[in-house]
Amino acid sequence: MLVFWDAKLVFLATPKTGSTAVEVALESLAEVSIQRPPVLKHTPIYRYRRFIEPFLMKSTTDPFTVVALMREPVSWLSSWYRYRQREDVMAPQNSTQGMSFDDFVRGYMEKPKAVYARIGSQSRFLQGGDLGPVDHVFCYEEMGSFVTFLENRLGCEINLPRVNVSPTLETPLSPAVEADLRRHAAADFALYDSVRAAAAAKAV
Repeated sequence: MLVFWDAKLVFLATPKTGSTAVEVALESLAEVSIQRPPVLKHTPIYRYRRFIEPFLMKSTTDPFTVVALMREPVSWLSSWYRYRQREDVMAPQNSTQGMSFDDFVRGYMEKPKAVYARIGSQSRFLQGGDLGPVDHVFCYEEMGSFVTFLENRLGCEINLPRVNVSPTLETPLSPAVEADLRRHAAADFALYDSVRAAAAAKAV
């Protein structure tokens, strides 16, 4: 999470959406940077609205704009699956080695979720219920638009490094499992579709 005081801008780090690259590029410009531990780095909007926003507003009357990225839901799960294929996964129970992407997605849909697939959801991260959602959500797949927004808001050129990238690996998903996933994670797919639609409308 990054807070830019003068620009009145807050960046929330949605997991597996290139947030580490954004933080590496912009940390020096931020007045507040929380990058560890992960539970604080990846502060969701509902925790921000409940705890951090009131703290910030004690020192200013100007509201902050909250921005974040969202990734296409199947691609997001694929990134998690590939990330946990690494040899250096700290907790062995989180490793996805030896399992198919179908099996990983099935584990994500279990109740309770399988240990290796306890990764939350993007819709829960980005939508705050009664507390209010993220103000502006950008598609991970259209990173250029997000960078342009940041450049205009922060008044500087931004070049994102390539860091914390998941291993390259084919992750085919069977039609039956994808259909189940679309029902299970309907909120995520609906939110992503709305973000894409809003971006397309602005581009016209």
